[in-house]
Amino acid sequence: MELKQKFKGSLDVVVEPLLREEDPRLKGIYSRVRDLIYYNCADGKMNRGCAVLQTTQILSNFNAKESLEFDAIVLGWCVEILQGYLLIADDIMDRSITRRGKPCWYKTQGGTGLTAVNDSFILESCIYDLLRTYFHDKTYYLSCLHLLLETGKKTEFGQALDMETDNIETLDLDLFTFERYDLIVEFKTSYYSFYLPVALALHLCGRDSPEVLARAREILLRIGYYFQIQDDFLDCYADPEVLGKIGRDIEDRKCSWLFVTAVQHASPEQKELLKANYGKDDVDCVERVKTVYKALDMEKRYCQFAEDIYKEICDMITSDTAGLPPLIFKNFLDKIHKRSK
Repeated sequence: MELKQKFKGSLDVVVEPLLREEDPRLKGIYSRVRDLIYYNCADGKMNRGCAVLQTTQILSNFNAKESLEFDAIVLGWCVEILQGYLLIADDIMDRSITRRGKPCWYKTQGGTGLTAVNDSFILESCIYDLLRTYFHDKTYYLSCLHLLLETGKKTEFGQALDMETDNIETLDLDLFTFERYDLIVEFKTSYYSFYLPVALALHLCGRDSPEVLARAREILLRIGYYFQIQDDFLDCYADPEVLGKIGRDIEDRKCSWLFVTAVQHASPEQKELLKANYGKDDVDCVERVKTVYKALDMEKRYCQFAEDIYKEICDMITSDTAGLPPLIFKNFLDKIHKRSK
C-alpha cells in the first residue's frame, strides 16, 4: 500500500477514542471535534505526518513490525493535528481567505469567525489525548510529550516574532533584517515541519542519543529554511489555484525573504516606494511593491539563492548524518526541491 494512502486511511481508527461520546451532555462538542479534525487535518499534503511513518520505516530497514508502524502513524497524526491548530490560529491572525483550496476554518459556517480561536485550543488538546491514550505506558511517552510541547511553544514564539512587524504603526525598514528573518523561520517553520517528525521517529525507534538528535536538527532546520524561502517566493509569484491559497505576504507586511532581500538591494528611491506601499491592503500598493521586485530582478535572485541552499544541504547530508540513513534527509529534500505549491 502506498505510504500516504496507508497513513490517510488510518485516520478513522486513530481518532476514534477522541470521538467517543462518553458524556451525553457534550454530544454537540464531540461532533464539533470531528468536524475540526476532518476539515483542518484530513486533506492536506500530509508530508509531516507521513514523514514520521517513513522515517520509522527507514530506521527499521523497511521491516518494521505492524505495531511499530501503527505507533508511528499515531505520532504522525499528532503532528498533523498540531499543524491543524496552528493554521487555524495563523489564518485568523493573517486574515487569510483560503487554505488548501477552500475557505479557512474561521471563514466557514462551522468556524463562525472568532469562535475558531477556541477551536484551535480544542484541536491542540486532541494531541495530548492521543498521546495519553496510545503511549502512556511506553518508554518514549515522556520524550514525545516533551518534544511536542516544546515544538508547540517554539512555533508560537515564531508566530509572535512574525507578528511584530505587523503590529507597528509605521513601517520601519530597519526591522526587516536577515537576523530577524532567520529567527522567524527557525521557530515558526523549521522545528515543527521538519525536525519534529524525524525526532518523533528517532524517539520511537530508540535512536535518540543527544549527538544524533543534534545533527538531525542541524540538517533539518536548514531544509526548513529552504522550504520557507520557497514559500515566500510562491506567495508572491505562484498561481493561487495551484498554490491552494491567496498569497498575502505583501498586504500583511510579512518579514519575507523577498522583502528583506529587496530592502538590502534597493536604491533610496526604491526604499521609499517600499516603505510607502508595503503592508497596505490595496491592489495598487501591492502592484507598486511587485514593480520594485521586478526592477530588482527578484525572481533571478531567488533562483540563485535557492540553488545555493539546495547544494549546501546536499553537502551536509553527504558529509555527516551521525550514523543515520541519508535517505531520511534526502526524502525531505526531494519532496520540496523546485516545488510549485
